[in-house]
Amino acid sequence: MRFAIATLGCKVNQYDSAIIESRLKARGMQRCDFTEPADVYIVNTCTVTDRADAESLRIARRARRLNPNARVVMTGCLAQANPDTLAKASEVDAVVGLGRLDDLERMIEFGAGERVMVSDLRKQKAPIELGAVTLDGHTRAFLKLQEGCDQFCTFCIVPFSRGTSRSVEPRRVMTALDELHARGFKEVILSGVHLGGYGKDLEPQVTLADLLEMVAERCPIERVRISSLDPEELSDRIIRIISSSEKFCEHLHLPLQAGEDELLSKMRRRYQRGHFRERVEKVLTVWPDAAIGTDLIVGFPGETPRHFESYFDFVEALGLAYFHVFPYSVRAGTTAAKLPGRVNPAEIKRRAALMRDLGDLKRHQFARRFVGTRLKVLFEERAESGKLRGYSRNYVRVLTHGPDDLTNHEVEVEASAVEGAQLVAEIVRPHAGDTASDRAS
Repeated sequence: MRFAIATLGCKVNQYDSAIIESRLKARGMQRCDFTEPADVYIVNTCTVTDRADAESLRIARRARRLNPNARVVMTGCLAQANPDTLAKASEVDAVVGLGRLDDLERMIEFGAGERVMVSDLRKQKAPIELGAVTLDGHTRAFLKLQEGCDQFCTFCIVPFSRGTSRSVEPRRVMTALDELHARGFKEVILSGVHLGGYGKDLEPQVTLADLLEMVAERCPIERVRISSLDPEELSDRIIRIISSSEKFCEHLHLPLQAGEDELLSKMRRRYQRGHFRERVEKVLTVWPDAAIGTDLIVGFPGETPRHFESYFDFVEALGLAYFHVFPYSVRAGTTAAKLPGRVNPAEIKRRAALMRDLGDLKRHQFARRFVGTRLKVLFEERAESGKLRGYSRNYVRVLTHGPDDLTNHEVEVEASAVEGAQLVAEIVRPHAGDTASDRAS
């Protein structure tokens, strides 16, 4: 049986698709490209915006055209949050919500089950499928420790699409890390939908800081990266743990979302911008070369030209390495969709372009700081230019000439130039007789 998967949205969805793929391959099925004829087409949907909803249905229609006799199965966030909309579409055969992988597997392989199979994840705590996956173009492993969210930010549908916050027990996490090491992974990214909520649902309760302390003491993998953490959840204890252990990469992603306290309050964020600044400065005090990234929403309802100017100046003055910029888009069913003061779409587009230009400048300036210095880089793949490409511990993309056997090895390089936001580097020549494995140590 041939199956194809189309994945929309964030890395959590990509993680889920990789888990689905691994389960289906274990049953002897063969994955093919979504543009090819398949027996089953799986659309792992996103519902972060109304546009994402429409795109999910567009892809389902494309699948039906590719093979009118194939099964088209919808899963993911839109399937979970609004299954009835998908079920009404003639091109859709089945809708399977999150946390029902066994049902999804049976539907894909045998066509067995009801047309709509969705649980209420605010009431039922679906188990997390714990597995390490690699995304396309990466040798790094992603390990999902936590699922769901209880924050209810006014712009976000995630608490409804992903359900209540739930966590993987520490012993299972540590076992998974041991298995990753045995499989040869040199870096793991600890991820979750709301990573700061980790452990609050466990009995007895543990905190993310507790888990990170265990990782620092026992994880055999030498590069550990933390995916994203809300600023109010980056405690002094967490900063102390990660900055004092050589295992953790000097890289944090702290979503800001807005640059004015008035708008942060409307978003129902749990910090003010002064606290965000203090957290960034605290990290850079103990980790001067750390890459700190952020998420920025522009054009949120009520964001005036004065607000945006202050917002822009605020992030420009911060020691940030990169931004992810999101033009605000109305998401039906959220509190923010009902707020007054909507910004004209053309103005939102203009503000987003300005913020992205600033983000590009920040990336370039951050990379340029390391010209003439030595960095440890985990090489992942060969770029179109023919050079090896990978990331430093502080999340700078690096290009160099080198043999294929350096892939999935951490190698010391010396940066000689910057191209956009990438560094061009030369491998620091090892002593005669060293092997690729020696160079990776």
